[in-house]
Amino acid sequence: MSRLKVGAFFPSTDPLFGLNGRGLHITMAYRYGIPAVCNGRVDAILGGLVSYGPDLGDTWRQAGVYVGRILKGEKPSELPVMQPTRFELVVNLKTAKLFGIDIPPAILTRADEVIE
Repeated sequence: MSRLKVGAFFPSTDPLFGLNGRGLHITMAYRYGIPAVCNGRVDAILGGLVSYGPDLGDTWRQAGVYVGRILKGEKPSELPVMQPTRFELVVNLKTAKLFGIDIPPAILTRADEVIE
């Protein structure tokens, strides 16, 4: 990507990068000077430039409701498919400064969290 002069990248959300390789894509972003735009708050905390994705706390609460329904006797096959309903935008200004990127004020005011 650095040879191609890529301006930023969005890492895959597969289990290798999303779970097992937590932070690997951020490490590579810093090593090669290419900011990462991610899909989870944790990635922005680890040094990603921006993240936008499901609010994991809300997602886990939804899973807990499902577990409760199953434990009360409902059949999992009869439960509706649920998708995330809350999303978070997190901006890491430390990373933006490191990469020399100005984040527009409109993005900062819409962010759920700004890391300074």
